[in-house]
Amino acid sequence: MAKVLVVDDDPDFVEISRMVLESKGHVVSTAADGDQALERLRADKPDIILLDIMMATVLDGLNVSRVIREDPNLKDIPLVMVTSIANTPHAELFPTDESLSVDGWISKPVNPAELLKTVERLT
Repeated sequence: MAKVLVVDDDPDFVEISRMVLESKGHVVSTAADGDQALERLRADKPDIILLDIMMATVLDGLNVSRVIREDPNLKDIPLVMVTSIANTPHAELFPTDESLSVDGWISKPVNPAELLKTVERLT
């Protein structure tokens, strides 16, 4: 059983992820944007973070991932990017020339089995 922080501004995605993860005994907390995510991370450190890229700003999740990786207390938490950015007009904004320190990627729409497999593999 893992403590999972789901960070996404889409309430439907958050609720579906919560249902899928809780059905296997995981404990889920949520955040709707990057600032809320950092607040929750520092208050109650999760075992894994599922982080959307496009939230308050197009690259909000990317910016949060950088802050997480630079924070000595948070940098070791497995981080999985969950995104549909490749299927949007914003795809060209995503930096492809920089090394992103993430432990996995999941594309939306998310397959529940893939979500569970990823969480279980990284926790």
